[in-house]
Amino acid sequence: QVQLVESGGGSVQAGGSLRLSCAASGDTGSNVFMGWFRQGPGNEREGVAAIDSFYITQYADSVKGRFTISEDRAKNTLNLQMNSLKPEDTAMYYCAAGRGSVSCAGGLCLLPSVYTYWAQGTQVTVSS
Repeated sequence: QVQLVESGGGSVQAGGSLRLSCAASGDTGSNVFMGWFRQGPGNEREGVAAIDSFYITQYADSVKGRFTISEDRAKNTLNLQMNSLKPEDTAMYYCAAGRGSVSCAGGLCLLPSVYTYWAQGTQVTVSS
């Protein structure tokens, strides 16, 4: 089992920045990949950014160049730096983790279905 606890989020004006963090605990051994997802009102959950066990990253086209995912394995922490935020980035953001041979190079790590463990979600609201 892996437990995930998020922090960060909040409200910001368009063009601003926010940083999300996710602390992992429990069985955080090898072959763990992690990602950030979001879900706006009436929308399906979508992958935002992910990082695999080889530190390969993948980003949704809508956030490339604006969001940066990073992982501190010594501290078991996953971060998402969000810059140049837009109103359309408004959503509930979720940290997730999975275990196995999923590679971001293969394009699979933005699929919610490959993840097993989910955090409770944190709201990000961007006003125009």
